[in-house]
Amino acid sequence: MPLWIPITIAAAFLQNVRSTIQKQLTGKLSTQGATYVRFMYGLPVALLYLALLVTLQERSISEITSSWSPVFWSYATVGGLCQILATALLVTLFTYRNFAVGTAFSKTETVQAVMFGLVFLGEGITTGAGIGIFVSLIGVILISTRSARVHLPDFFKDLTAPASLMGIGSGALFGISAVSYRGASLSLGIENVLFSASITLACVLTLQTLLMGGWLAYKDRSQLSASLRHWRPAALAGITGGLGSIGWFTAMTLQNVAYVRALGQIELVFTFAASWFLFKERSDAKEVVGVLLIVAGLVVLLLDA
Repeated sequence: MPLWIPITIAAAFLQNVRSTIQKQLTGKLSTQGATYVRFMYGLPVALLYLALLVTLQERSISEITSSWSPVFWSYATVGGLCQILATALLVTLFTYRNFAVGTAFSKTETVQAVMFGLVFLGEGITTGAGIGIFVSLIGVILISTRSARVHLPDFFKDLTAPASLMGIGSGALFGISAVSYRGASLSLGIENVLFSASITLACVLTLQTLLMGGWLAYKDRSQLSASLRHWRPAALAGITGGLGSIGWFTAMTLQNVAYVRALGQIELVFTFAASWFLFKERSDAKEVVGVLLIVAGLVVLLLDA
């Protein structure tokens, strides 16, 4: 089994845990505050991971900084900004629909990542992978429509609803972000995948923490103190998010972003479990069929990988 597969599954699980905690934080923090803690408390995890790799591989700080280039920082900056906006949209989306369906809207990222990967990195996908992603997309659409029976007018009505637009926008921004991170990591020209991914992650999280922290200091300082006051759940969100990011960055350095993010849709299985057992939210039969189609699409994708 290719290494990127178990790494992606682990990252998807950790991301689901982080999202679950972030939803619980929305009652204590604003959207911006809940977004910020994901970066602030995730940064120490990324820096410790990088320090560990530097120590184990007996590398120097100069080796890290010498690998930086304008191309690297361009990719890292675009990716970091897009992820901030995408995360904020996703957290806001939780207030419009139930937890499981809200997360499903953002999964259009996978299809959009195919296009962005082709345009920005020149990376395409095979026919089999395309079929798998398309089957999964149908599942996402079924989950994302409100009606028990899918009628075309209702479908388009749902697509123009605020929650749908937020989900699609979040997916686009996540797609651009993921492609940018792969571009940044590959631009370092470092053969060791773990090392290049860890450098990229540490730089991106530092940038995101500074940007979000500066924004909150200017617009809403109360959220900075609230993020410290509620440090236990916030730190847990940051730690799980940081560990998940290590997995995502490593997997996306190893493999085409479209494949990684497509397999990452297995998070929906974890999301529905959290929705059912933790938040006591119930899903209808159409949404269950949607999940089954997503799983079927992932099976096709993995068989082709």
